[in-house]
Amino acid sequence: MEQNLPKDPVILLSFVNTQMRDHNLSLSEFCAAFNIGEEELTKKLSDIQYRYDAVQKQFI
Repeated sequence: MEQNLPKDPVILLSFVNTQMRDHNLSLSEFCAAFNIGEEELTKKLSDIQYRYDAVQKQFI
């Protein structure tokens, strides 16, 4: 079950990138911490044309 993640995809993007940056989290670490599947999160953000960049550890 998702842990109070923003529903708006643009706000979600900002939240995800901020959390990963501030806590030096990979995508899998973020998803584990916030109880969301990687595929589900990636799909939500790909709907607004963002993809995960593992080198930068953020959605771009």
